[in-house]
Amino acid sequence: MNGPPNVTRREVAPKKKVLLMGKSGAGKTSMRSIIFANYISRDCYHLGPTLEIEHAHVRFLGNIVLLWDCGGQETFMENYMTSQRDQIFKNVQVLIYVFDVESTEIEKDSRNYSGCLEALLQNSPQAKVFCLVHKMDLVQEDKRNSVFEGLVSKINEITRETALRHQIPAYVQCYRSSIWDETLYKAWSAIVYQLVPNVNVMEHKLKQFAEIMDADEVLLLEKATFLVVSRITRREYEDDHRFEKVSNIIKQFKLSCSRMGAQFECIHIKNSDFSAFIDTFTSNTYIMSICDGNVSAAAVAMNIKSARKHFQNLDASST
Repeated sequence: MNGPPNVTRREVAPKKKVLLMGKSGAGKTSMRSIIFANYISRDCYHLGPTLEIEHAHVRFLGNIVLLWDCGGQETFMENYMTSQRDQIFKNVQVLIYVFDVESTEIEKDSRNYSGCLEALLQNSPQAKVFCLVHKMDLVQEDKRNSVFEGLVSKINEITRETALRHQIPAYVQCYRSSIWDETLYKAWSAIVYQLVPNVNVMEHKLKQFAEIMDADEVLLLEKATFLVVSRITRREYEDDHRFEKVSNIIKQFKLSCSRMGAQFECIHIKNSDFSAFIDTFTSNTYIMSICDGNVSAAAVAMNIKSARKHFQNLDASST
């Protein structure tokens, strides 16, 4: 009698849970809509406040991320700390806490952040914590650094005190952000880097690829969001915000193509100093390569095609 057939079951990667928290009106839903729902900044004026919790299933690198956008009204914040505490703060991989730089209730904001951090440390002590100082475009330009540094100092103090009370180590990364410039992409690229599977292997292979190409710089961009998920730099550049500017510009161009019924596939920009190639790479990424201005476009295209299958295997193993 024949036994049951051998069935190979593919393990499904657990969904990653990300909490997006902060006071009501801080701009949480606006930034989520720009990054994951292809909104443009001016469309965000039509967004209403989040009531209770919006559970968004967003796709990143082919994986489903559970993004919990938590309304920041005081009643809801109290419920998060009491009756919903275990439900919300268990199995969290990343907490993103948004501070509104225009807020006049700094002490209340600080207490709410401390309460969220405390609940997180008790339920998901391994979670990564990010704080975004948002709406920085509303601060006078010559005062932005001092305002940001003052808030970061306060956030770090609260983080240390909360961690010390519970004898659990905690570390927070702080970024300034605005929906009107590239700082939003810089902050979210740092956040989603924590969600990239096989990131060390990916960076190792990307370094090998850059050396074979003799490229000055190579970036991997996530296909849906255009956030930078990995990069290799082999020479110095003056502009520290170039990655986020590229993400922002190319995503807007891609959206323009979509509105015209065209599909974005690749771009080649060349002058006497450099050649920039942006091309579809794996099923979940684009690749951007910056090379010498005299490099052959055909050679770059051939190298990208050759490398594609090796990186596609990494994509497949992460989904």
